[in-house]
Parts: sequence; structure tokens; C-alpha cells
Amino acid sequence: MTADGPRPGDEASATPPVVLIGPMAAGKTSIGRKLASRMGRTFADTDRLIALEHGPIPEIFAAHGEPTFRQWEAETVRRALTPGTVVALGGGAVLDEGTRALLRAHATVVLVTVDAIAAERRIGGGGRPLVADGIDAWRRIAAERDAVYRDLADTSVDTSRTPMAVLVDQLEAWLVERGL
Repeated sequence: MTADGPRPGDEASATPPVVLIGPMAAGKTSIGRKLASRMGRTFADTDRLIALEHGPIPEIFAAHGEPTFRQWEAETVRRALTPGTVVALGGGAVLDEGTRALLRAHATVVLVTVDAIAAERRIGGGGRPLVADGIDAWRRIAAERDAVYRDLADTSVDTSRTPMAVLVDQLEAWLVERGL
């Protein structure tokens, strides 16, 4: 998390965290960082926090396997879900039942979607162990997780073609309208 967010006692610290979920390469981090900045909130990216604590995610997968990564991910999500924050979760974080329960009970959840064409452009740089084989792997994983994402979401935005600034405007308005 960054140190430039609200402090305990600030109005934002009394609001539930806004959590961005969705498939890899959807733009959760980009939207989350901009939304947090705009609303004066702390931003946390759970993949970044895991990497800071345990090393690069591809190396975690190679050395420890996906089950260990998922355990560390669930612990990181629990620590990141604090009032007044905006939190971007890794695409598979919602696979953990405990994480899903926390989101349902304590967060406002935004599903960030993207179509396969836009996702393919974004995953080209590598560094994502589950989609090392390319867009077909991304499609399969996104389809497997879609029902879970939709079940948890309070609202959704699609980043395929809409500029990030417009999406942040829409999300901010939606949150303000609900007193969040």
C-alpha cells in the first residue's frame, strides 16, 4: 500500500474498501490506482504486495507452486481489505472461499472486464505464469472464473474500448451516489 492515503479518523477510513476483481489484463490496477488518487484513498495491489514480500510471481509459481501462491494471496488480501482503501486483486484471488466471504461481508466489489482482443494485446509482455501459452489459456481461465466474478460484483466496468479516465469518472459517480 502507498503511504499517501487517508489516515484513521478520516471520513474515507470509515467506508468499506472498494475491491476490483476480474480476469488478468482487465486493467484492475490502472483503474484502482486512478480511482484511489481521485477519491483520496489508499491504493493496494495484492499482486504487487505478494511480490514485495515473497518475490516475483513467476518465481513463486516455479519454486513453490500455485497452491502456496494462493495461500499467500489469501493472506495478503485479508491484510489489504481495510476501510477506505481501493484494492486491486489478482485474477484468481476470488478462488479462495475465505476471500469471497470477506468480499461479500466487508467490501464494495467492482468487476473489471475486458474482451479477448484487448486482453491479448495486454498479456503479450509475459510475466503471467497461468497464461504463458497465450490468449487461449486466458480465455479458458476467464470463462472458468466468470460466474464467480459476476456473483461477487456490485457493479462492473469494461475496459476493452472505453478510456480509463471515463471509467474512473463513472465509478467515482457510482460510489458517491451510494455514499461510498
